[in-house]
Amino acid sequence: MWLDYTLFLSGTLATLLIALIIDAIMGDPDWLWRHLPHPVVWFGGIINFLDRTLNSKNHSFVNKLRGILAVVMLLILAVCAGMIIHWFSQNFFVGAVLQTLLVAILLAQKSLIIHIKRVMNALEQPELAAARKSVSMIVGRNPEQLDRAGISRAAIESGAENLSDGIIAPAFWFVVAGFPGLLIYKLINTADSMIGHKNETYSAFGWATARLDDVLNLIPARLTGLLFTLVSPLVGGSIKTTFSGMMREAGWHRSPNAGWPETAMAYALNISLAGPRSYGTEQVDAPWFNDAGEKQTDQHDIKRSLKLLIGALVLQWLLYLGIYAALS
Repeated sequence: MWLDYTLFLSGTLATLLIALIIDAIMGDPDWLWRHLPHPVVWFGGIINFLDRTLNSKNHSFVNKLRGILAVVMLLILAVCAGMIIHWFSQNFFVGAVLQTLLVAILLAQKSLIIHIKRVMNALEQPELAAARKSVSMIVGRNPEQLDRAGISRAAIESGAENLSDGIIAPAFWFVVAGFPGLLIYKLINTADSMIGHKNETYSAFGWATARLDDVLNLIPARLTGLLFTLVSPLVGGSIKTTFSGMMREAGWHRSPNAGWPETAMAYALNISLAGPRSYGTEQVDAPWFNDAGEKQTDQHDIKRSLKLLIGALVLQWLLYLGIYAALS
């Protein structure tokens, strides 16, 4: 059995290494998705259907059970679709190519870098309108209330968290559980962003989705923080200081996972992240990560954060390459 899993692991690692290169080069080409719906759009359509069909939009135990049923249905769909793709990849060359391309599509390296660069470039202008518009594409908070430092911090925090959610986590689950694992993660993570909210409409129905998303991100979020720690010297940071700060303050975040990449990013760059902010009409009085760090961040700090992101991505690729070489 161990030999079988070792062979499986070698296969997923080889596919992932190629897919990461494809995604880094190609990203999400606009010309393609102007003519075809992106798989995440399909995921959103499925989740919307379950929301409309099952959610009674109240905070009741019955609605919580309906949400659990929705999660079970998503898991069944992901496993079945994933197993079909996996079977084709094992039996047909075109299936192997298709799976590799799908893995590349479901990662988000280049698109993450592009979105953050747009914010950085917009901050070069004296007016903040373009920067606020760009940052609104990647964060949930109200951009109209953000000054130059707030926009910069929002972009840096989004980069840290989205590296974990959009790249490290799906790559990890593909390696561990193949295409079914990748689909499970992407469906649940997409569902969490749509129905995992703490409000009257979703606090019960989205409960199971939010909890499962937390579980699926436990290891990847900490891995992301560790990757940032190890590449922190690229931006003048200290591995020891970054690691100790992350271990001390990551648990301060209201999410069990988001604090790990964000605290590591804050200490690596020696800036303050998180802190008080607003999401629409909701005011969140969050503590500062690395309170002694620089709070008046700007586009130059975003540029440094991009260096850290790219360093973490390269280190991730080398990590998986090393594991693949050890298994071969």
